[in-house]
Amino acid sequence: MTDNAAPDEHDPGEGTSAASAPGRPPTFTSWLRSRSDGELAALLSARPDLVQPVPADIGALAARATSRNTVLRVLERLDRFTLQVLEAVIALGDDRLSEPVGARTVDLAEALGTLPLPGPADGAGTTARGGAPTGAAPAGDPLTDALDTLLELALVWPDRGRIRPVQVLRDLIPHPAQLGPPARVLLAGLPHGAATRLARDLAPDSTAHTPVETVATLLADPARVLGLIGQLGPQARRLLDGMAWGPPNGTVSDARREVSLATASSPVETLIARALLLPTGDDTLTLPREAALALRSGLLFREVTTAPPPFAGTENPGDAVTRAAAGQAFTVLRAIEELLERWSQDPAAVLRNGGMGVRDLRRAAQTMDTDETTAALYVEVAYAAGLLGTDDRVEGEWLPTRVYDLWRAGPPERRWLRLASAWLDSDRVAALNGSRDSGGRVRNVLGAGLVRPAAPQSRRDLLGEMATAPVGFAPLPESLSSRLSWRHPRRQSPVYAELVRIAASEAAALGLTGRGALAEHTRPLLDGEDDDAARILAVEMPKPLDYVLVQGDLTAVAPGPLVTGLARDLALVADVESTGGATVYRFTEDSVRRALDAGQGVADITTLLERHSRTPLPQALLYLVSDVGRRHGRLRAGSASSYLRCDEPALLDELLGDRRTQELGLFRLAPTVVASSSNRASLMERLRQLGYHPVSESGDGSMRLSRPEARRADPVDAPPPPGGSFREMARAAVRAVRAGDEASTAARWLIPLPEDGPPGARIAAVSEALTRAAKDGRRVWIGYTDTDGRQVSRIVEPSGVDGGFLTAYDATRAAVHRFAVHRVDAVAELDGPGRSGGKGAQDGGGDRHGAAESY
Repeated sequence: MTDNAAPDEHDPGEGTSAASAPGRPPTFTSWLRSRSDGELAALLSARPDLVQPVPADIGALAARATSRNTVLRVLERLDRFTLQVLEAVIALGDDRLSEPVGARTVDLAEALGTLPLPGPADGAGTTARGGAPTGAAPAGDPLTDALDTLLELALVWPDRGRIRPVQVLRDLIPHPAQLGPPARVLLAGLPHGAATRLARDLAPDSTAHTPVETVATLLADPARVLGLIGQLGPQARRLLDGMAWGPPNGTVSDARREVSLATASSPVETLIARALLLPTGDDTLTLPREAALALRSGLLFREVTTAPPPFAGTENPGDAVTRAAAGQAFTVLRAIEELLERWSQDPAAVLRNGGMGVRDLRRAAQTMDTDETTAALYVEVAYAAGLLGTDDRVEGEWLPTRVYDLWRAGPPERRWLRLASAWLDSDRVAALNGSRDSGGRVRNVLGAGLVRPAAPQSRRDLLGEMATAPVGFAPLPESLSSRLSWRHPRRQSPVYAELVRIAASEAAALGLTGRGALAEHTRPLLDGEDDDAARILAVEMPKPLDYVLVQGDLTAVAPGPLVTGLARDLALVADVESTGGATVYRFTEDSVRRALDAGQGVADITTLLERHSRTPLPQALLYLVSDVGRRHGRLRAGSASSYLRCDEPALLDELLGDRRTQELGLFRLAPTVVASSSNRASLMERLRQLGYHPVSESGDGSMRLSRPEARRADPVDAPPPPGGSFREMARAAVRAVRAGDEASTAARWLIPLPEDGPPGARIAAVSEALTRAAKDGRRVWIGYTDTDGRQVSRIVEPSGVDGGFLTAYDATRAAVHRFAVHRVDAVAELDGPGRSGGKGAQDGGGDRHGAAESY
């Protein structure tokens, strides 16, 4: 097969659903078409980018599966051994080497050093140069498993007993196994005189038709290549051995010099004269693939490893790991709740660049009782989960969204799952906060500079690798790094290594790991089994309590998480003093007044505490609540600018005589009324600072009591709650692709439609043909122009035509659909004109091919 045959890889194979049309060589498209629905669903599940959007038919799927970007993405997922097998297929199955194309499994096994065997302890098998395997006998066949993986991913496909790589891999991996191009390719780039000189010197008795064919045939024989190598001197042999295992290119001046066996005077010229090095540029020499394989004794790699290196680390009890992770998960929930409750009253400001300032981050860390790095992580996770957003005001503030209220009402394990899933899928890296970009600008939390597209993949890679360790095992960072290098060799870079290091730290801070090991509730989360993850976490998560312990020092201790209603009520009447294993609340004048301002009375407060306290209420607390309640509301403020009204003239006398109130500009209007030059808000704030407890009143003289306003932002575009599976979507996509493929390849006979005539004649003819098909209960093919102007093919089962619309069952969508009749460009019979059966009948083939060319 030559380069000119490459387009056959995507040949649509019209008119057949078999592996290939009779008499035609197999193609990648025909192989895909022959795959079962389960195998196609597995392909789409393994490569979800192939269904965005769903391909129109098998031909479109084949083209997308072999496009450069999609293949690059799937190459990053291959482990080192599977990648070595793929490179072996490319190296041995190159269609520029010889006919037939493709690599045989036995050739791959020999080139990889017979069959690599797993090691005795950890399963890490190594085949050293020379082909002698180390370790015990394998439980399975690694080569077969690797080939099955490549077939499932559609990176290779079988062709008459051989394995062929998809065409684009030759461009993406130009030097498989660090080998140069085949000699035939290198010789074709030489001037005719140079190729003729090599043929005359090396094979004067050859009967080949061209000099290129003569030399290529000689180098294709390993014995003759070894004979040429045996003619070399020590210096030339050392030079050749240095290039044997790659890279295949070397730099030298005047690489295109004219050299023959008789005129060669240096080691380099000796190699050029024997075609063991061939020029590929003015200063570049390349080792032909055949010569390199001969130097390697037919092996492709120095070392072949079939499994990652063994884990190194420490073992922990599995239940201890889960408890530690669950405790940290509870800490995350409590910290985010406290922060968002605080921000609903006193939100953080939005910077001009859309982020959050350093001062607000410091305040957030104090609220959550953590360091600024962890605070940045919690803020970013809340934003990714859709719990935090900005309001629509000009200055902008960070506020909880309405989604937050729904989230807080859920059970703790479901709330944590939403946060963990959002972190796994987020492309933002909170640890970059405070660093500088290439322009020297500081990156801020919630700003645009924290986006790293590779972050989600690095997190899943890390946690997925930890999931392969025994339960409770905490791998060392170096061990994880070496295993990830084997698992995903094409992803390795300093940026990737840094993202993995950050992911490990963030996973511990969020409760996905504990004591350095993967938590049990994280394993099903990685597999999309959210119900299982919630069930495991619910067992270990601290249970919400409905009681506190009120103590004599005006504090209340919550020995665990409180139920939502009690937590909110207690936060209104007391201030959080400390958090940890238990939360300590302190009662103060200000906190009691806050509850009274929210509309609660003294009796309401004492009843709340008596109902939920496991200890008797101390007298000091009862006196505090009673005293603040007695003074609360004795003064009432209104707008004059503002005024004070009190039923006790003596209290107003005290205010007017207090030198500290001079700045308020108080003056008496009546025995029980004092006016002020300050506005009501300033007046009330200052009086509270002086120890008074005024309340606002409305125009009718009644007190205005209300809870603090809980402000909310509009919901952001957050990911949906965890749940669901891609498998169902993949199966639905396969059905649509099959239906589209049938529509594009089925035998059909066009129904003649008038090209000229009165207006509406063509639409009338289309309607008549579709109505007749609906009456007879026959399927028909239609060419249709959709609302985006694209021409598509559909096989439909019409049920009726009414009001300019065709109602029919569309197999592509697996649903009844309405088509505008004026958008139908063509109608074709599937059973042949005048026939009742025989789909794909061969008579009328000319019409069928004409239709295929048009649509």
